[in-house]
Amino acid sequence: MIRRFTGIVLLTLAAGLAFAADRVAKPVIAIDKPGRCVEDTALMRRDHMKLLMHQRDRTMREGVRTKPHSLAGCVDCHASTKTGSVLGPQGFCQSCHDYASVRLDCFECHAAKRGMAAALGAKR
Repeated sequence: MIRRFTGIVLLTLAAGLAFAADRVAKPVIAIDKPGRCVEDTALMRRDHMKLLMHQRDRTMREGVRTKPHSLAGCVDCHASTKTGSVLGPQGFCQSCHDYASVRLDCFECHAAKRGMAAALGAKR
């Protein structure tokens, strides 16, 4: 009797967890400018932060300013056509970072909207 009751409880819990897993909000990945990215999608999902940090180091230490992996280039392609930004609940960067629970600190200093030189209220 206890075994049967335990089995029913476990099945009920498993069903509840499966239902909860289906209700997890997925990140919104809306690309308003379709086309090929500077790198393969799988590589960008896995290593975009390494590419950005490498670009940052080359720019800051060597003065090399190139387009392929620049943050401004990313914002130009991935900013929403409605808001012009990669931030916000539907923003390209913020939606994935929120989903992965990863701190998004690029835009404390850098512009999150295309065509802007620096973020408003940036700390220096």
